[in-house]
Amino acid sequence: MKVLYLLDSLNRGGIEVLCVDICRNAQANGLDLMVAATGGGDLEADFRESRVEFIRLTRRLPIDLAVVAKLRKIIHERKIQIVHTYQAVEGIHAYLACFGTNVKTVLSHQGFVADKKNRLTLRFLLPRVAMNVVISQGLRRWYESQIKLKFSDNVKIIYNGVDKKRLVWHGETLKGELGLPADVLLFGMIANFYRDPRKDQLTVCRALPKIFAEIPNAYCVFVGKTEAGAEHKFTECARFCRKNKIDNRVFFLGGRADVPKILKSLDIFVFSSIHEGLGIAALEAMLTNVPCVLSDIEPFLEISENGKYAKIFPVQNAEILSEKILELFKNRGMRENLASRAFDFATENFSIEAHLRELKKLYDSIL
Repeated sequence: MKVLYLLDSLNRGGIEVLCVDICRNAQANGLDLMVAATGGGDLEADFRESRVEFIRLTRRLPIDLAVVAKLRKIIHERKIQIVHTYQAVEGIHAYLACFGTNVKTVLSHQGFVADKKNRLTLRFLLPRVAMNVVISQGLRRWYESQIKLKFSDNVKIIYNGVDKKRLVWHGETLKGELGLPADVLLFGMIANFYRDPRKDQLTVCRALPKIFAEIPNAYCVFVGKTEAGAEHKFTECARFCRKNKIDNRVFFLGGRADVPKILKSLDIFVFSSIHEGLGIAALEAMLTNVPCVLSDIEPFLEISENGKYAKIFPVQNAEILSEKILELFKNRGMRENLASRAFDFATENFSIEAHLRELKKLYDSIL
């Protein structure tokens, strides 16, 4: 079968990183695919070097009929059988390009849907695609209960996957970069600051004074860019740290492309989130043998089997978060045991090979 992946952006994000991993491993796992992108971004070079055919288009309008025409030509000339998209804007262009043909469309649902326009588009697309892929049971329930998007029989849960090979790091450590001794205890969170109620770095900040008071050689890092409109969230975190005189032990590193380097230096990974589709950053930590402390939202309970493979704390509860982190810091054996068990679990269920295996089954089922 020949599959076309259609992306609207190539900026570094969970969807785009997943698709790069898919492209790099598709051939070895029996998938023949290509990528078309209607926008650029900092991962464009990665896609071009990913061993699959890559075509760059330009979308100038919300619904661009010129893009639709070009896609239709690509589909015909490359004998595409399935078009796989990840967002509403890509989905509507794929739907129009495939209309009246035998080509099947697949739409993946990755997480938070903020605006009314995208929700209306998804409401139109859900019953019209050959298959909807949702990345967790928790996200499906959120769709149905919070934004009233109902799925029919054309839906399948497929967890995202991570390429472990991408997470290998052999260079300088983050501790070395920051001028910290190798024996300090470093923990942190990798997540952007968003306008919408999604990530929750402030709860981590509120947990820091108690942690630092009990663990004098502990330091914390926050990695992630600040989205336009979310500047106040970053400012509130930085102000809290200054006010509590802990800013000399907290590093705000901004957006980074070297996630493997960061994970390699972490003793604990913290993911404080209010809403998540699955949590690719947590999976990356598990697959790097870093023990995780996660908020108790449903997708995180799924990927940790209700706390079997991670420490869990109630959403926005800084007191219990600090207790969970301190429990791990004070017991190295517990940290290593939790990390080892989580690594094995994640390898079996959330590797890129497991993801591609399920995708291939899905594609076969709709042809």
